[in-house]
Amino acid sequence: MSERREAPSSAGKVRIQTIAVALEEKLSHRFKDRYLLACALTHPSAVKGNIRSNQRLEFLGDRVLGLAVADMLYTQYSRESEGALARRFSALVRREALERIARQLNIGEYLILGKGEDEGGGRENSANLADACEAVIGALFVDGGYKVAADFVREYWSAPMAEDKNPPRDSKTTLQEWAQENYGVLPSYHLTGQQGPAHAPQFEIEARVGDMPGAVASGGSKQAAEQAAAKQLLQRIVDDNG
Repeated sequence: MSERREAPSSAGKVRIQTIAVALEEKLSHRFKDRYLLACALTHPSAVKGNIRSNQRLEFLGDRVLGLAVADMLYTQYSRESEGALARRFSALVRREALERIARQLNIGEYLILGKGEDEGGGRENSANLADACEAVIGALFVDGGYKVAADFVREYWSAPMAEDKNPPRDSKTTLQEWAQENYGVLPSYHLTGQQGPAHAPQFEIEARVGDMPGAVASGGSKQAAEQAAAKQLLQRIVDDNG
């Protein structure tokens, strides 16, 4: 399988070589098809016909990452329940975890962006970094097979996995369990505002449970803002109940 459409220009070949030399050591894999790595780092804004964007590889990498992380958890936490494993899994495959690994690899420096996206701060954009990280995993899978991709995941995800001795409980899950037990309903989340430039938006979300007063918080993604709002509402519940 190849993500190439046509042979790149001479300048494109130099760019691909530069990226490969810089990243292959970090990825512990020498690509047979270095165009795959270039595709993995190509934002949709930079597509001009010779190399596809990273969206297809991102789709694939998401599934490969999920399988590799699930296998690691199943092996490492042999005594934990399905629910506990699921909480660990969610924390390790969410955008924030991918962004963390992308920054560790300094992927932002190697992203191939359109001029507007680049000038707008696209190399620091959380979504761009997370998407590229997933796409890199997809490229490793296509070029080297599952073992190569899984070895990369084990190398970079082992440390985050070991940080939580107990299965993490995110604020949204905790609020949901409390709401169902005490109100018999699910929490609701509503977008109340959005600020900031396109490359670094701030979303404002209100979390509500039944007829309780809501709690509003912001974050760099809707998911992050929802988590922050849920955390605020939980803290209010704790304070109100002494």
